[in-house]
Amino acid sequence: MSQVKTVSGCGIPILGNDIDTDRIIPARYLRCVTFDGLGENAFADDRVQLKGEHPFDLPQYQGATILVVNGNFGCGSSREHAPQAIAKWGIKAIIGESFAEIFFGNCLAIGLPCVTASPETIQKLQTILKENPQVSMTMDLESMVVSCGDFQSSIFLGEGPQQMLTTGTWDSCGQLISQAEAIRATALNLPYMVWDSSVSVTLA
Repeated sequence: MSQVKTVSGCGIPILGNDIDTDRIIPARYLRCVTFDGLGENAFADDRVQLKGEHPFDLPQYQGATILVVNGNFGCGSSREHAPQAIAKWGIKAIIGESFAEIFFGNCLAIGLPCVTASPETIQKLQTILKENPQVSMTMDLESMVVSCGDFQSSIFLGEGPQQMLTTGTWDSCGQLISQAEAIRATALNLPYMVWDSSVSVTLA
């Protein structure tokens, strides 16, 4: 299981409140069988409208790993494709003023931290990133501090999600695989389970 304790790299600012999941990944891209390829279509319509001036298109933000957003980010429909598209683009953590609840849960399910900070902190981070896109950022989920160049500030995350990320228990599939023998032993003792000894069952 993958523990998420710190995320470091360059940041990328996306300004505006109430950026919904349809803007993050338009509905026409939801017909995919897998999530592969969603990253290149993240914010597709916004990028077309801005004619290459969207942060996801600007050369100075290519390779960024921390997304800095404003309030109610990820509102709208519950599509899990939205955090997948952001992650496939290369984002490893998001910091914002607030997040829509379902979007936050979908991010947690793939190990993508969504932490909050005060509006003043978010505005400061976005300003720094606009003035110096190559400045180094670090988000520490144990000390709950974000640093961006010489600037530091507290960040916030519920105790449960914080523990899930830092211990790796956000990864439900990983938990199942790590407990394969215990699951097998329990299943063998369930009276309603019928096992064929000639069939090999592999959980890992």
